[in-house]
Amino acid sequence: MKRSLTILCAALALVATVPALAADAFSEIRWEELVPKGWDPSADLRGMDLGKLQDSDPRAMEALEKLRAAWDAAPLETSLAGRRVRLPGFAIPLEAKGEKISEFLLVPYFGACIHTPPPPANQIVHVVSPKPLPRMRSMDAVWVSGTLSLQGAATPWGRAGYRLTVEKVAPYEEPRRK
Repeated sequence: MKRSLTILCAALALVATVPALAADAFSEIRWEELVPKGWDPSADLRGMDLGKLQDSDPRAMEALEKLRAAWDAAPLETSLAGRRVRLPGFAIPLEAKGEKISEFLLVPYFGACIHTPPPPANQIVHVVSPKPLPRMRSMDAVWVSGTLSLQGAATPWGRAGYRLTVEKVAPYEEPRRK
């Protein structure tokens, strides 16, 4: 009887901890999930044959300015507000103090914001850490885990539409195939 009671108490304790463990879990998301369904980033360019324009053509410059304004105002996926997520990407350090950083941008592809025009705001995440993180190099591939918010930020590298308060940063590793 005593052994059965001990086993029952242990089982109840285990069952009680499962929701707590699940609460600490992060749901892995893809970059596509940050873009609201139906938003077309190139809608303003429809009907233009950009291949026939020279870079110095005023129409090309006007189209680029129009596109940049639309991308800076890109809509956000509001259902992600407050969600604990895990997302891979490339880091662009912003705030450094010695060998530590407290802020960086996370972008979906190598070279984004550095060598090319920045992606739309809904494809740039401003990552903020309450504790200093080990310094990383620009374009380090990482996994970030934390709480996502719809708080944007203007940075020298582009407009971030989302903010992630980070709890964990890890070097990127390819997910294991099932």
